[in-house]
Amino acid sequence: MPKVLTQEQVDHFHEFGYCAPIDVMSEDDARALKLRVEAAEAAYPEDLSPTNRNNTHLAYTCVDEAAHHPVIVGAVSDLIGEDILLYGSVLFFKEPKSTGFVSWHQDATYMGIEPHTFITPWLALTPSNPQLGCIKAIPGSHKDGIRLHHDTFGEDNILTRGQTVAEVDEAAAVDLILHPGQMSIHHARTVHGSMPNHSNERRMGIALQAYMGPDSRQMIGEHLVQVVQGCDSGGDFVVLPRPGTDRDEAGLAARSRANANWADILYEGASKVRAY
Repeated sequence: MPKVLTQEQVDHFHEFGYCAPIDVMSEDDARALKLRVEAAEAAYPEDLSPTNRNNTHLAYTCVDEAAHHPVIVGAVSDLIGEDILLYGSVLFFKEPKSTGFVSWHQDATYMGIEPHTFITPWLALTPSNPQLGCIKAIPGSHKDGIRLHHDTFGEDNILTRGQTVAEVDEAAAVDLILHPGQMSIHHARTVHGSMPNHSNERRMGIALQAYMGPDSRQMIGEHLVQVVQGCDSGGDFVVLPRPGTDRDEAGLAARSRANANWADILYEGASKVRAY
């Protein structure tokens, strides 16, 4: 029996490649988390700028606590089992009336991880709906294997390379609408993307990209992870610490190492490299 998700939610994930909405915390708790994230942004604007929002869970306790939230971890275990590793995180923010978007893509195409059994929760700190540019997913696309992608390096494309699936039936897309404190979870091969934020409100979310079992392997760079749960027998990975305090020495070093590793992986074979 699932511990956090209903059996219906588990079945929906396996059939369609995503599940949403999933209640994680109250809207008041989500607002409190949002304020802590914004306070960190205000205190360290260069360290949390739009081109530097990867792996903040390694150096900031507010994001670390979200990454290890018992409801999120419990939902993940319902889908992939008790042994859980966390590979990384991304703060996905869209400013009001901004043109930034995420093109149709599959996470498995560029993360360098095999097998493609890893999953990504996306936790909403603000409302996330079509007006604000919420995630859209193509149901069942995780069953089709890896699709052909091409790099666009589009100026407004939030993805590193602007990687884009060649052909998508956009009429089939489903909006993953979330209230603050809710999350979606999608499969590594689920085709998904998001449109610009046309509202007057900032859209804020934390992508925990991604949770996986100890059988997963990084095929390009170092396999740097946090042990979230289980994995008592060890494995072929390097363990990064949780931060004891915001920006402690070990946390900053771990984040720098993880970000450098991600740059090597995400831009593997690319024609150029951007600042994020």
